Amino acid sequence: MSKNDILIKINQLYKIFGHNSIEALDLVKDGMGKDELLEKSNCVLGLNNINLDINRAKIQVIMGLSGSGKSTLIRHLNRLIEPTSGEILVNNEDIISLSPKQLVQFRQNNMSMVFQKFALFPHKTVLHNVGYGLAIQNIAKDEWIEKATRWISRVGLDGYEFYYPGQLSGGMQQRVGLARALSTDAEILLMDEAFSALDPLIRSEMQNILLDLQNELHKTIIFITHDLDEALKIGDRIAILKDGSMVQDSGPQEIIMNPADDYVSDFIKDINRARVIEVRSIMTPTSTKSTGPVAQESMVLEDILQIMSKDPSKPVTIENSKGKITGKIEIGNLIEGMKRPKSQGTNITG
Repeated sequence: MSKNDILIKINQLYKIFGHNSIEALDLVKDGMGKDELLEKSNCVLGLNNINLDINRAKIQVIMGLSGSGKSTLIRHLNRLIEPTSGEILVNNEDIISLSPKQLVQFRQNNMSMVFQKFALFPHKTVLHNVGYGLAIQNIAKDEWIEKATRWISRVGLDGYEFYYPGQLSGGMQQRVGLARALSTDAEILLMDEAFSALDPLIRSEMQNILLDLQNELHKTIIFITHDLDEALKIGDRIAILKDGSMVQDSGPQEIIMNPADDYVSDFIKDINRARVIEVRSIMTPTSTKSTGPVAQESMVLEDILQIMSKDPSKPVTIENSKGKITGKIEIGNLIEGMKRPKSQGTNITG
């Protein structure tokens, strides 16, 4: 990762809620945990020494259980919450030092947010909801209407421009929220549990819409979720929080194959490994073609199982997207890939 790849840099970020936050900060830096801090100082530890680099034009997922600090963290990025201590750099500018006027301009020009509960104006039409961020920038009415209409179309809501939010389903309302966030052309998109209120099928559809748009727009997206399947599907990197601390920040395959500790192991132990582990994560590297079939690095174990079921004795040659041979897969690789990691307090052996 080069410096030019990093858009957002979070350094030694702490957030402590309570009247004695400065005194409590010293206790946290001396090693006091969340529960003990609450008991001794009546302060709540929100974030504990978060250090995170977020790559430009990638989807950074931040996940954890309720109370882990994930929503607290995302609200620091647009300063809806002020830190107790630390630094947040966006394009090498410390946003903590921005004046109120500069902060308003920063939010209008650099960041958009999509909320879990849609946060639409119930008295405004779809068109006016989507165009709101443009209208408050004093853009000419004809121009913002044209842009808003285009984004309404892009999220599949042609014909609904003059409907009101109450006339739309939950999935359609969230499409409006997404269109509104994208219409301002902000480089950074914050999504706080954006799809968690939706039914599973609609949620999957919204994930696909987001990925399709990202393939074209290349936004920097910070996506909060408590759902590991969602994180694995959309994230380029996944940061996992526990009690305000970050326990791992890795690519999805690294999270699955090499969990940092027992907490992460517990998080991933129930996933369907055959559907999420990619061939590249378990193959034996080689540049020699085998006599068996050929498959792609991006395939998952489930795909390879189908291929190998015809003749399990033949290794599968693995190629990358450019057709170069990078490895092979045999039955032993599949067995190793399907083993679940050990989890704290259990006796999982595979």
